[in-house]
Parts: sequence; structure tokens; C-alpha cells
Amino acid sequence: MSASDLPRKEANVLRGHEGAVLAARFNGDGNYCLSCGKDRTIRLWNPHRGIHIKTYKSHGREVRDVHVTPDNSKLCSCGGDRQVFYWDVSTGRVIRKFRGHDSEVNAVKFNEYASVVVSAGYDRSVRTWDCRSHSTEPIQIIDTFLDSVMSICLTKSEILAGSVDGTVRTFDIRIGREISDDLGQPVNCISMSNDGNCILASCLDSTLRLLDRTTGELLQEYKGHICKSYKLDCCLTNTDAHVTGGSEDGFIFFWDLVDASVVSSFRAHSSVVTSVSYHPKDNCMITSSVDGTIRVWKT
Repeated sequence: MSASDLPRKEANVLRGHEGAVLAARFNGDGNYCLSCGKDRTIRLWNPHRGIHIKTYKSHGREVRDVHVTPDNSKLCSCGGDRQVFYWDVSTGRVIRKFRGHDSEVNAVKFNEYASVVVSAGYDRSVRTWDCRSHSTEPIQIIDTFLDSVMSICLTKSEILAGSVDGTVRTFDIRIGREISDDLGQPVNCISMSNDGNCILASCLDSTLRLLDRTTGELLQEYKGHICKSYKLDCCLTNTDAHVTGGSEDGFIFFWDLVDASVVSSFRAHSSVVTSVSYHPKDNCMITSSVDGTIRVWKT
């Protein structure tokens, strides 16, 4: 894929949130997206047609993250009210609220079977919750972090988490092993490559770092954007050819994965770009911003 194939044309602007949009994520097949924000709501959209489908309201504070199951039937969310919400997508009802975090919750993810929700919080812990049980207690608590846990990724058998303590930690759930890679800078977002071999970490020294998942070796660093005080998402394009991420000045950057050169950068928003989500199959991306909009980008 050449630089000319990167999604740089604005196809749609999704408006409706009142205040900052903190995250926008494609669902599994890329046909829909979910967003969440300062206005305490989660919104479901068809980004390709620019249509708002549904709003989910129950959180008492800002909503920081949202994730949907592979079959699109349930979603989980978290935020400033310290709770993890488990929702029915079609009815918009909250099925369960998981309580246990002592402070704001930064990130949530379903496992691939949608049976478990994993959450990460300011209380320096990662917690796992059983969606099928009526218990609201966590089934596991990982509290070896020395500072706030900002971001999580899941594989079939592992939980990966990035923390302000400067580490990316990998927990093998089956054998109970923890591996810690110290990046020496606060980590505010992690994302896995599509081939599963690498982890991309956004650090608060305005640098993205690519790590080899097996060895922990630092493979590459990506610079040019501003990331000093906000949680900014980063990810790889669906071919793993480019790295992309937002910037606090409203720009989006694309870097060449291998040589880390800036292939493209452009002003996407009038304020901080809080998240980037790349379509699983097509050259399409959605971005969210403190400016209150979600923007859809195509080639």
C-alpha cells in the first residue's frame, strides 16, 4: 500500500456529542462504530452513511472507553464513575454494573468469546469480570502496577496492559506468568499489530514505540506528533504497513512501519485527537476529538 492509498479524504463528520469525544471504535466487521465522551453518553453510528443510530445513557460521569462483542449484541463501557457497564445493544438497557475499581476506569475490552470483560483503572489495577455470572465481584485482580493503568489488549491467553509507571506488562492467564517491559516513559495507549507479533505503545514523551512481543526488543520509534498530557490512541493500519496516531494539535500522522518516516500528516480536527480506529478490511479510518466530532476518512 502506497501513501496515496491512505485514508486522507474526509467522508463524513459525525456530530451529536456535547463536549469532548474520548474514544471512537469500529465494531468487528467495520460496518458500525461506537463513540463515548464527556457528555456521559455512548453513541452507535453508521459512519459510512453518516447516520446516528442510538444513544446509550446511564453513566454518571464521562465515558472513557467502549467495546462491542463480535456478534454486536452486547457492549461494555467505563469511565469516571468507577464502574464497568455491561449493556444490551438492541434494547439499550444496562444488564450489569461491575463495581470494584477504587477510581476512574480508563479502558475496557471483551475477550474473544465475549464471556469476560477486562478493565483497567487509575487505581493501578486490571480487573476481569464474568459476564455470565450474576456476581458483580471481579474474578481476577492484577495489582502489580506502580501507577495508573491506561490501556489493555487481549489475546486468546494473555492480558497486555500499558501503565503510567512506564511498563507494558503481559499476563499469561493460563500459567499465571507476568512479563514486564519497561519503556522508561509513561505509557498511555497500547495496540497490537494485526499479525500479533508486535505491540505499539504511545508514550507521554511524544513518541510511539514498537516492541517485539516475543523478546520485548524495541524495534522502532515514531515521532513528530505531540503527546504530553492526553490519552491519545495509536494503531497500525490493517496491513501493518503503517503506524497511525493522533496529536494534541489536531493532526493525524501516518508513519512507515519499517523506517519510521512520516508518510503523511494532516490537520484532522480543531483540537486534540483522542482516538484513531482503523477499518478491519478497507482503507478507512475514524478519528475522535476534544472538538466534539468524529470524522470518517477514506481514500
